[in-house]
Amino acid sequence: MNIQEIIKILTEAGIELNEAEAEVKLMLRDICKWNPVDILLERPLDTSRLDEVAEYARRRAESRKPIQQILGFAYFYGNRYRVTEDVLIPRDETELLVQKALKIISANSFKTILDIGTGSGCIACSVAINSDTYVLGVDISSDALRIALENASMLNLNNKAVFRKSDVYSKINPGETFDMIISNPPYIPAGTVLQKEVEFDPPLALFTKDSEGLEYYQRITEGARGILKEGGYLLFECGLGQAQKIKRILAKNGFGNIEIDKDLAGIERVISAQLLPL
Repeated sequence: MNIQEIIKILTEAGIELNEAEAEVKLMLRDICKWNPVDILLERPLDTSRLDEVAEYARRRAESRKPIQQILGFAYFYGNRYRVTEDVLIPRDETELLVQKALKIISANSFKTILDIGTGSGCIACSVAINSDTYVLGVDISSDALRIALENASMLNLNNKAVFRKSDVYSKINPGETFDMIISNPPYIPAGTVLQKEVEFDPPLALFTKDSEGLEYYQRITEGARGILKEGGYLLFECGLGQAQKIKRILAKNGFGNIEIDKDLAGIERVISAQLLPL
């Protein structure tokens, strides 16, 4: 068994070649402790470790379960996060949301951040690691919050990234305000047919009740005044074709300086807006 044969296990199961190669690299990195140079030069591997990688690949191919859930971890913004079926697997495009947040935080010397729908805590932890901020992550799922707390603890962020059970703003305390609200909310309309791998993500993190996937954008935006400090920013990750609709929601609710950033595929992926005075 060699690396190319392991990749073939995945591609024969219908997994795209570039995705299969990335997943095998992930397994080599973690199971075999190979670094990028080792992978590039294809340095010799311990046979038993390679057999272990092949076994994980077979499990992935047979179940179509995401490799991150099989391994129990994912990498996001340079750090390793524990993931289970209780949390959304961090996606590469969400790193653009973190990058935009950090840019605005730095330019405005922001100190307090609210992450709504925190899931694994990857956004909250990434912002806390890379800025001088206090981040509160909220989620309606107790199971997700347990994973977020575990990740914050592993990253030694116990006093910088904290978590609370809350349905959007329901458990935000009176007088508790933030410089920025950031969210990658559920944005897939109920009944949408998804690829097999996505079906392993928790439905609470994926689906809305409305037909356009705008439910949480509306709830978060409409409730932001009083939670967000004047001049503060609201940032969202957007689904395909949603950015212009979200822009209208933001403008209707007193936000200006609205910017939309595209991901590497050219999709309008991140929208940011500033709360204007009444």
